[in-house]
Amino acid sequence: MKNELSSLTIEERVQAIRESISQACQQAGRDPGQVRLMAVTKTVEPARVNQAIAAGVTLLGENKAQELCAKFEDYHKEGVEIHFIGHLQTNKVRQIIDKVTMIQSLDSEGLAQEIQRQCEKHDKMMDCLVEINIGSEFTKSGLAPENLEPFLEKMSRFDRIRVRGIMAIPPICDSDAENERNFEKMRKLFVDIGAKNIDNIHMDILSMGMSGDYLLAIKHGSNLVRLGTILFGHRDYTKQV
Repeated sequence: MKNELSSLTIEERVQAIRESISQACQQAGRDPGQVRLMAVTKTVEPARVNQAIAAGVTLLGENKAQELCAKFEDYHKEGVEIHFIGHLQTNKVRQIIDKVTMIQSLDSEGLAQEIQRQCEKHDKMMDCLVEINIGSEFTKSGLAPENLEPFLEKMSRFDRIRVRGIMAIPPICDSDAENERNFEKMRKLFVDIGAKNIDNIHMDILSMGMSGDYLLAIKHGSNLVRLGTILFGHRDYTKQV
């Protein structure tokens, strides 16, 4: 589908992506309204992000605190949410705490403590997703699946943090079948943890699926897909925005 979209405007891409999401939901017996589209804006200049917003995108995903701060004032933010989706260092929390409505990369008690501290300073709550290292990759952040439940027991005691679900960036796979196994592990974890009804833990968001695999992720229950390349085209990650 990426090649099919390469000649389209951002508005046309948004429309085509929404149609593909709708088709994937119908094939899976799901309501298309259950799946939210996130525009991942890493290295994308604000003018192009604003084109996506004008086309109806209401959710942005930011990977880096410095980049978010640099572009924040240039975004057309009315009716738009911004989530932080990259690895978040504790010393960067203060830079983004007043700019995002969700942190999708909660993965340690130390990070939770700093989010709690900054939320107290700003008198706000922060919705969070716990990041899962579903492929057990040494180079990636995130919790091992077996550590999720004890971690959530700890998170339930933070009164400024509201855990809303889980997120994963699965490993690059050689086949759709391998990809689907990882997505199905995430879905099972999401359902099983939700059934435990841990205090202050609300399992309503399963964030998985990117440009190359979002249709498979929808098939396996994702209700938030994070799309960058397919929406904005290939980016030069060495450039500064």
